[in-house]
Amino acid sequence: MKTILLLRHAKSAWGSPDLTDHDRPLNRRGERAAKAMAQYMADHCPRPDLILCSTATRTRQTLAPLLKRLEAPAPPVALENGLYLASDAALLARLRALPEDVGTVLLIGHNEGIGLLASALAGSGPPDLLRAVHEKYPTGALAVLRAPIDRWRELAAGAAELRAAELQAFVRPRDLVEA
Repeated sequence: MKTILLLRHAKSAWGSPDLTDHDRPLNRRGERAAKAMAQYMADHCPRPDLILCSTATRTRQTLAPLLKRLEAPAPPVALENGLYLASDAALLARLRALPEDVGTVLLIGHNEGIGLLASALAGSGPPDLLRAVHEKYPTGALAVLRAPIDRWRELAAGAAELRAAELQAFVRPRDLVEA
């Protein structure tokens, strides 16, 4: 079994026209959401063996509070430019290339890719959670999936019913804090 934690960056600021999209920081609401999600993950999720994070400022700022809450030493973090605005297919390919000694991975990225990947991987789970993950993947949301695979290259999406992951949790910042 492999565990996949898919975290969309928290709410970002749009107020600085001189910043590129890649360099946009979190706004105050996003900072609160990132802290709340970090606490939730530290308390309720399996510890990642590896963290994959887009190089965008808002994804790195979403990761920062989690690193403070995880027991030392922190898991390895790979900041990867290829995750910036990556498609679901690109994200799936990245997961399929993971080393086999990684049992739990945290991937921090952007929509549409993160939401589409979560929807494609989630083949089973509580109906209300499945409905929510298919409906909308808001900023700061986390999907926790368990895949019945031994090797990452076996990870499949869509019609591969025997390899479909189970959606164990889908948590949005609004479930944890008042925005």
